[in-house]
Amino acid sequence: MQRLASSRRLLRAALAPGRAHSSLSAAAVAAAPENGAGAPKMPPFAYTPPPYDGPRVAEIAQKRAQFLSPSLFHFYDRPLNIVDGKMQYLFDEDGRRYLDAFGGIATVCCGHCHPDVIEAIVNQAKKIQHSTVLYLNHAIADFAEALAAKMPGDLKVVFFTNSGTEANELALMIARLYTGSHDIISLRNGYHGNAAATMGATAQANWKFNVVQTGVHHALNPDPYRGAFGSDGEKYARDIQETIDYGTTGRVAGFISEAIQGVGGIVELAPGYLPAAYDMVRKAGGLCIADEVQAGVARTGSHFWGFEGQGVIPDIVKGIGNGIPIGAVVTTPEIAKVLTRRSYFNTFGGNPVSTAAGHAVLKVLEKEKLQENAFVVGSYLKEKLNALKEKHDSYRRC
Repeated sequence: MQRLASSRRLLRAALAPGRAHSSLSAAAVAAAPENGAGAPKMPPFAYTPPPYDGPRVAEIAQKRAQFLSPSLFHFYDRPLNIVDGKMQYLFDEDGRRYLDAFGGIATVCCGHCHPDVIEAIVNQAKKIQHSTVLYLNHAIADFAEALAAKMPGDLKVVFFTNSGTEANELALMIARLYTGSHDIISLRNGYHGNAAATMGATAQANWKFNVVQTGVHHALNPDPYRGAFGSDGEKYARDIQETIDYGTTGRVAGFISEAIQGVGGIVELAPGYLPAAYDMVRKAGGLCIADEVQAGVARTGSHFWGFEGQGVIPDIVKGIGNGIPIGAVVTTPEIAKVLTRRSYFNTFGGNPVSTAAGHAVLKVLEKEKLQENAFVVGSYLKEKLNALKEKHDSYRRC
């Protein structure tokens, strides 16, 4: 069998001169197994969690039912009580080990309890846990500098928030303030949060409440798997223009999308879609917002940010995490000035402990070449899944 020779070819293509915004190092080529070299090997792991003597499933479930929101749900008939985590593994109350393919809803990008991240959190917590961005602290400035260095173009100004929903709310507000327009375009099947504006941008009925949601238009989803136009991204993008022409004044505030839809089913947008969509939105005066909470931060392997895979540079980017309650909005100096029209800051956004942790995550990604690893392992997984698709008729009929 051909194994991973194809991954090496793809990787070389990603590194080829002229490839838009490629952020892979040449070391990734060496990391990809040659033809017939076999599957990527799991990293060494020698951790055994200490015995757990805390509350068990039944007690926790009872308290949860009594004191937490009834809207919360859990997986499995017998819910898991996760009590420990180390790198790629989770452990339940009985010490049973699970390979974590969920990653905290695709937010943990360098493993659970990575020693470098823990050290950064503990060291900062010993000094000061919180003051406010109204005072100086090097942790927020250091992380902002490191995050901006990962961005293409003029995306150099960072606003920190406490969550992804909050970051998207800010991004949408910035777009509306900067353009003077109100209409936002998002994609059908997209998910961007559950507050007022982000719920409007979300296009899945099971995540939307019956509250007023104005000024958002949902364009045809460029799904290369089940979509009307297959992998022809430019054909899907025509619906953006029709939305502008028939659903707005001809001027829009912005367009928000993921490069790979997460909650929407891990759908990679059709090739060529974002360049065409961005061009149409910008001609209508709008800004382009990239929601990178699941596709960004080295997860695709070929690029550090998901949008780079389509060769575009957005006007606003939202993302970051690794299980830490922190979000970020990154934009250009010119666009960032709109928030100086009033007093704007975030009480906990840029918290020293959270930003120290976030900075440590970026360092770990570089130190351990996790982007390259994501490409190698991801290519192998896709190869094996495609083989199953050819083997089982049910996959082809979906």
